[in-house]
Amino acid sequence: MAELIWDGKYDEHGKKRAPVRIELPFQTVETVNESAQERQRTLELSSSGNDPEWRNRLIWGDKKYVLPSLLPEFAGKVDLIYIDPPFDTGADFSFTAALADRADVPTDTSLTFTKVPSIIEQKAYRDTWGRGINSYLHWFYEAAALLRELLADTGSVYVHLDYQVAHYAKAVLDEIFGADRYVSEIVWKRQTAHSDSHSYANLHDVIFLYTKSAAYSFNTQYLPIYGQTHRRELSISG
Repeated sequence: MAELIWDGKYDEHGKKRAPVRIELPFQTVETVNESAQERQRTLELSSSGNDPEWRNRLIWGDKKYVLPSLLPEFAGKVDLIYIDPPFDTGADFSFTAALADRADVPTDTSLTFTKVPSIIEQKAYRDTWGRGINSYLHWFYEAAALLRELLADTGSVYVHLDYQVAHYAKAVLDEIFGADRYVSEIVWKRQTAHSDSHSYANLHDVIFLYTKSAAYSFNTQYLPIYGQTHRRELSISG
């Protein structure tokens, strides 16, 4: 199989660099919509030396530390992973949001604020994938390798990318999971045509589906046919 090579993939001795494996403990910062009974149960589990139940948990942090920290408990146990990694756009991830000054007026956007990257975010962006395609691919390779370890043998991973890096990323995924574990390329049309475009517009993203093994789980999805009561199968071809 052909191999994609980038600066930093191999060390000075010609050995492939392994993903960073720094395991750190998780710290609960905020719990939302938790009842008194649930809070008491969490405290009892913690005081007894048992880990609280993992349920609808949002983890904030760098995947370099988060993914290795998940391995001791979840390696080989995760059934489904969806990732929407950065697309190597070179953007600084600033954004402006409009807030309604009057809640009774749905169209009111008189109040706005702009979120700019913090010093930490700017450094993380620059160090992670801000040095071009080489640093991006090294970052993506490490993430894919750790995600494969987390997957159960029946598990699947969906990787959402755009036209700028999808062709590179697929070669990395083939190397990590094996070309025979590639199942489908799902095309997602994300917007309508641009009337002011001077070339063919980029109108879609892709979602690559890979599996851990040949014995993966796939639940067939159905959509209702408009105006009829019976169901129609929605199939995704490989």
